[in-house]
Amino acid sequence: MSPLMQKLTRFLRSPQGQQLVDRGRRELAKPATQQKLRGLAAKLSKRR
Repeated sequence: MSPLMQKLTRFLRSPQGQQLVDRGRRELAKPATQQKLRGLAAKLSKRR
């Protein structure tokens, strides 16, 4: 595994990393966020 991946893995397993992951999950659970992401995905798929 590359040194960058090792640092990232260590961070995500730390308490701070876990807080960040939990916050991201809460944000993704919101309907408004999901709608924004669907719009972004649609915009990107039209480009191709």
